[in-house]
Amino acid sequence: MLDTKMNKTQNLLGVAAIALMLAFGALILQTDALFLRLLLGVGLGYALTRSFLGFAGSVNRAYNGGSTRLMIVLMVMFVVTAIINAGFLYNSDLSQYDLWINPINWGLMIGGLMFGFGMTFSSCCASGVMTDLVTDLPRAGTTLIFFAMGVYLGFPLQSQLPLISETVVSTSSYAGQGVFMPDLFGSGLMGYLGAILLTVVFAAIVVYLAKIYENKRRNSGTFYGIESELEQDKVAQAGKGVVVQPFVLFSKQTYQKLFVTPWSMKAGAAMIVVIFTLMLATTQSGWGASTPFGIWFGKAIMLLGASADSVASFADRPVAMFTSPFLEHQITVQNIGIVFGTLICVLLAGQFTFKCSYSAKQLMLFAMGGLFMGLGTRFANGCNVGALYTPIANLSLSGWIFLVFLVAGGVLGNKAANRT
Repeated sequence: MLDTKMNKTQNLLGVAAIALMLAFGALILQTDALFLRLLLGVGLGYALTRSFLGFAGSVNRAYNGGSTRLMIVLMVMFVVTAIINAGFLYNSDLSQYDLWINPINWGLMIGGLMFGFGMTFSSCCASGVMTDLVTDLPRAGTTLIFFAMGVYLGFPLQSQLPLISETVVSTSSYAGQGVFMPDLFGSGLMGYLGAILLTVVFAAIVVYLAKIYENKRRNSGTFYGIESELEQDKVAQAGKGVVVQPFVLFSKQTYQKLFVTPWSMKAGAAMIVVIFTLMLATTQSGWGASTPFGIWFGKAIMLLGASADSVASFADRPVAMFTSPFLEHQITVQNIGIVFGTLICVLLAGQFTFKCSYSAKQLMLFAMGGLFMGLGTRFANGCNVGALYTPIANLSLSGWIFLVFLVAGGVLGNKAANRT
């Protein structure tokens, strides 16, 4: 009875969280564009949480449990998003879009290794740390502080080091910036068809290798599975052969289906594709997450007494970057939306808990993971969304190169973590 009452209380708090979010957007945020970013973030946070989806897990789950299911789902998500993006970009003026055609250089490779290494210690990425602020505050909070520090310390490196800012190869549409894959196949429709085909080939290679790896783990008896995936499997199996009950809007069964039952990873990925598409259509840009962390760290230093000029001078960034109002930065608002979306999800499901059982050693590892990820984002010019998902969706070759080094860094990080 106590659990039921507690869950009902959380359900009501979930409704209150929705109302608070809407009031925050309507009354506090200054523009419709900011309100839109908040709503997009809420959708991302809800989808990531409800479907147990996260970019960091694609490597960690494979290494620790042997399951590559998440990696395969992500590849399908990447391909579908890239196809939709191609539809937007074909016959459009590319200058109207803020495409993430990132440089291909040593920084991209080093950053991928660093980010992959760090995310194994913290079990999250840039967007994941925002969802985990709700579901695991001590781990995510520690990670976020040092992630922000890493981004801020990396700002001057990103500005000043040629190995980060200059590309060793580029194509005509983005000369000096990176490789826009449609340029590899000529102009017009053939260019985009070729880029889509190449995206499918890259994704198919990853899926093929993932299946070989998982089969090897199963055959060797080292496949342990993943708890969240097993829970999703139980939900899927429970739905088979069940007699469909008459629909009753105000019933426990309807509420469970609408707000409690976990989504499959495929459903979560589909929702993220929809949100990413809305983001491109309404903002002409993709999904970013990590740069605001460095801004937040700079603002925190200013609260401790540092001048805006000194903070900006060290970061080699404009002073306005650190003096502009906190809630006028669109990606900051979107990140806040991710936290709101996660909070709404866990409260409506009645599953909010608070964890506080970490040792000093574990907290130190989380801090190390955050610092590595923060610095890695500056070397690679983005995180798992800014250097991986968005570039791949924008048909940039850099995203696939980042993936290779991200996985390599994740393997190295897991090996190191198992020895600590």
